[in-house]
Order: sequence, then structure tokens, then C-alpha cells
Amino acid sequence: MRFDEYRQHDGLGLASLVRKREVSARELVALAIDRMNAVNPALNAIVTRMDEQAAARAASDLSGPFAGVPFVLKDIMQAHAGVRTCMGSAALRQHVPQAHEEMTRRWLAAGVVPVGVSNASEFGLKPQTESRLWGAVHNPWRPGLSAGGSSGGSAAAVAAGMVPMAGGNDIGGSIRLPAALCGLFGFKPGRGRTPWSSTHAEIAQGAAVQHVLTRSVRDSAAMLDATCAPFGRAAFHVAPPARSYSAEVERSPGRLRVGFSRLSPLGMPVDADCTAAVDQCARLLAGLGHDVQELTPPLAWADLYEDVMIMMYTTAAAMVREVRMTTGCKADAFESDTRLMAAVGRMYAAVELLASQARWAEYLQGWQAFRSQCDVWLTPVVTQAALPLGAFRTPGWQTLMAHVCLKIGLGRAMLRSDGVRQSLLEVLNYVAFTTPVNLMGLPAMSVPLYQSADGLPLAVQLVGGVGEEGLLFNLAAQLELAQPWFGRVPMRTDQLP
Repeated sequence: MRFDEYRQHDGLGLASLVRKREVSARELVALAIDRMNAVNPALNAIVTRMDEQAAARAASDLSGPFAGVPFVLKDIMQAHAGVRTCMGSAALRQHVPQAHEEMTRRWLAAGVVPVGVSNASEFGLKPQTESRLWGAVHNPWRPGLSAGGSSGGSAAAVAAGMVPMAGGNDIGGSIRLPAALCGLFGFKPGRGRTPWSSTHAEIAQGAAVQHVLTRSVRDSAAMLDATCAPFGRAAFHVAPPARSYSAEVERSPGRLRVGFSRLSPLGMPVDADCTAAVDQCARLLAGLGHDVQELTPPLAWADLYEDVMIMMYTTAAAMVREVRMTTGCKADAFESDTRLMAAVGRMYAAVELLASQARWAEYLQGWQAFRSQCDVWLTPVVTQAALPLGAFRTPGWQTLMAHVCLKIGLGRAMLRSDGVRQSLLEVLNYVAFTTPVNLMGLPAMSVPLYQSADGLPLAVQLVGGVGEEGLLFNLAAQLELAQPWFGRVPMRTDQLP
């Protein structure tokens, strides 16, 4: 098999060829390794290679729906026994786990062959992938631009043709954002649908979830079928689906009521390409027979975004505390922004955190009321279409001033200051449409239907109700058939610097 033939297939397609003995798992792994050798030096998507482990596994007797298919694990909560896993942090650069994480076990049971571990931002806290430990991931569509985050390494690996699918996780958009910027399908399951971790406690009340980034809808559905079984240690349990997600891909969604929003609930700018992507999808949905109208959920948006920040700050504080307790490392082992977020997170009293999390249920109640008007919500994924690397890098002077304010007890005053508030709002506006979905525990997907005038991919987000992953797969398959994206791929190997 040649690389151009390899790239013509999704994961299920490659697995079918392996079952029919038209290609071997060893050949597929060799193609994946050759592609990594060719393009990863320019992209920095893969930070730990698994060539030997992959070759040994490919030579073994594999079973499952994806038997023999090359795969990439993310460097966060997807540990593989005996393979370095750092959570994107220099504090864990020497960490080699002795056991598989639960999601890794389930992916291995599905038959995939991990060939590497992908780059990620430190603890997955940022919407771009530019860690101090690993450096920046370049977007395969245009090196120098961000691939998004925190699953940017996985997205770049799939978009560049190294593998047909890769692991991701999502606490505020970390599957959907990179998928949108790299032209992939990114599905975020609802709260509790997939296991978070077999070694770490659930974080952020189940707002963080695990799944994959893929090129096809059916790969995502089949992989969710393989990983969504109940997990005894999970803090959140959901009813099993009525039918397999692979079966849902074959079903019509019927006539749906689709509400769409083009404007940021924060009242801040949204790029013209981002709104154009929504308009294009709205027209496509209307042409497919759906009832489409402009609607925005009547939520307490100002409170919701404040609670998003509390979630991220306190998550950073918890992660830093856990790593320091287990490794004994010093504070300077972490990136300055991570230390700053953790310091802010420690300002919140337990009663403030509990009050914040109690409001999450109120937002969900508001969403449920909104569902009386529509079945699916259509929005942009991001509010800025093409960000250069370093766009959200905090200036050194601002970080220094923030740490001084925190040290002398002026942390809350600092957060209310105009300069800091504006910087926070700019980052928050970038993820204004994805983060609320995590708080409410809803399933959502990034669907790569749009391409800008200068050839860059962009996606829309479609959000369903609690437990409605199946409905989203119905709709995704319909959109994929109506406006295929599988054949849109970035530059050739010889065009990469």
C-alpha cells in the first residue's frame, strides 16, 4: 500500500482491509511511521514515539472493530504502560506509568495500534498547544498558525495523515477546537458517557470527557460504541444508548428544529468567517428540510462565564497540588500561566466553589427550557478563524504583576482591573460557544463544513440535549453525505518546511 492509498481510508476502512488480508497491520504501522518521519519534524505533533511497541503489537493477533489501525494517544489521561506520559508538564517529564489508563485499555480492546503520544498544553488548560515542555504544534494546513488545543497534537497528526484517528479530551473545547481548525470531525460526548480515568479522580464535576478526533463520522460513532460501557469508578453514570451509535449513523434525523447563534454571548467580536460558517450550515440544514431559526438560550451568561473561569482556575490549583504532592517538585516546574491560574484558584473558598457548581444545574434547567423551541443548537466553534502561534501568550510583565498582586493579597482586585479583565475576556470569548456545553454536560460536535477564501478549514458546533449523542450522529451523517469533507486534506509532504 502507498501513502496516497492509506490516506483514502478512514479507520474502519483500513480495519476492513486488514480483515480481508488486503493489507497487514504491520504495513499500516510502517506507513504511519514513515509519515511521522516525513512531517512531524515540521509540525511537532508527536512528542513520544512508540515504534517498537507498535511493531510488536501489529505482529500480534488483534481483534476488534479497529484491529490493526494506527492510532495516537494524547499526553493527558491516556497513559500506556511503559510509555512516558507527562500531561504536557515539565514537572512530569520523567513519568512512566506502569499501567494503562481505562480509556487506553478500551481503545486497545478495539484493536488499535498506538504509534505515538501527541503534544498537549500543560494539563490541557489552554485552547492552543504550545507547552514549555514540548513546544508549539503547527497547523498542517498552514505552519505558523495554531492547531488549537489542548488536543492540538492529535488534531495535527490526523490532519497530516499520520493516523486516521487520535485520542483527545475536552474540558472546554479541547476536542472541538483543534478539530475545527484542522478540518476534522470532533465529537464531545455528554457527561459520564466515557470514563475519565482509572488513576485520577474526576475533575470539574464531569465537565471533562474523553473521546477521539476523526476524519469520518462513522469512525467516531464506532469508537464511542467501543468505549461507552459503564465504568465502576466513574462518578457520573448515564443510561445506555437505545441503539449503537454506528446504527445511528445509518438513521435519518427526521425534521429537526435548529436554533442558531452567530453572536458571542459575551457581546465581543466574532470573525466574519466564523459567522459565515454558521450561515452556510443554516442554509444547508434548511435545504435538507430542517426548521432553522436564529435563537440563543436564555441563560445567565455573565454568571456562567464567571463559573467557567472558577472551574478552570480551581482545576489548575488541584492539578498543581496533586503533582507537587506526588513528585515533590518545586513551583517553577510549572509554566508561569499554570502557576498563575493555580494561585487564583486557591483564592476561592470551598463555599464559593460549591455555590458555583450549584449554578451549573440552573444553566442546565435554562437549556432544557430552551429545548422547547429547538432540538439542536448551531453555533461557531471558535470566534477567531486563524490565530498565529503565541496569540494567547501572556506578556511577562503581566504575569509578574499578577504574581505580585496575589502575594500581597490583591488577587481579587487584580482580576477586576481593566487590563487583566480584558485579557481574560479575549481568551474566554475565543471559547465562548464551547465552554458552556461542558458545564451543562451536553454532547456536542465540531463539523468541518466550511473553508475560508484562503483555503483554511473551519467548522460549526452542533449541540444536543442530555443523552442525545445518537441524534447528533444522525445529523452529522446527513451533513457528511450532503457536503463531504473527507477528501479535503492539507498540503503535501514536500510543501512542509
